Amino acid sequence: MINIPGSSHPIDQILKALSWLFGILILGYFFYLTLNIVSHGFSGLSWGFLFELPENAGRQGGIAPMLVSTVIMLILCLLISLPIGIGSAIFLSEYTQENQIFTRIIRESLIVIASIPSIVMGLFGYAFFVVKLNLGFSLLSGALTLTCMVLPLLIRTIEESLRSIPSSHRLNAQALGLPKWRIIFELLLPMASQGILLAIILSIGRAMAETAALLYTSGYVMRMPESIMDSGRSLSVHIFDLSMNVPGGEQAAYSSALILIMLLFGINSITLVLNRIITKRSVS
Repeated sequence: MINIPGSSHPIDQILKALSWLFGILILGYFFYLTLNIVSHGFSGLSWGFLFELPENAGRQGGIAPMLVSTVIMLILCLLISLPIGIGSAIFLSEYTQENQIFTRIIRESLIVIASIPSIVMGLFGYAFFVVKLNLGFSLLSGALTLTCMVLPLLIRTIEESLRSIPSSHRLNAQALGLPKWRIIFELLLPMASQGILLAIILSIGRAMAETAALLYTSGYVMRMPESIMDSGRSLSVHIFDLSMNVPGGEQAAYSSALILIMLLFGINSITLVLNRIITKRSVS
């Protein structure tokens, strides 16, 4: 048996050195990007920046409406996409054969949808949700468009988590006379909880950072939304507008970007803590 980590072969040493180099480069880029945003945006943070309305085209005031709009669209997106994503993943992993033509068509379709540029998905959301369904520029239109964007990622990640569970667990449960639905909800889904939470983390990151698709669906206004049918500007759209269309808005853009990163970090941390709690309970 060849022990590659301890091998003295020159090629193995070169590959190991390249792996460390790439890892350090990725880590260095992450820290550079984070420190750059923190150094430029930290001075603009305050309680007023979080809870006040924007003024002077966003150069002054706060980002309260954008925060509320972002959170509402994120919650709507997860409420819509999670049941569809988990149900589709269960269907693909438990009720279809891996090599069936129908299953392969669905998977290829998911790959194509996942690779569609966000600007094209935004045009689809505008044509279908805003115009065809007459939802207008609203938070609901934006959330539905985000749902279409994160569903392929959700379905494929959860499906792979379910398929990675050994078949012996299913056979043992069937031998005990458990019905299919109990096997799925009481055995398979808890065992795939880590993959489900990973899919949720990736989906949240994709949804919160999306800009182009929301320009055509949720709208561009900076007022506080009163319902999901109101138009609203997401935090990512606000950052784009400040940095591209508002002279003198760079400071507010950096501070808004820092808030967005902090939100992503906080949500990911909470999800990881929940993952550990679920894992400990399943083991015990």
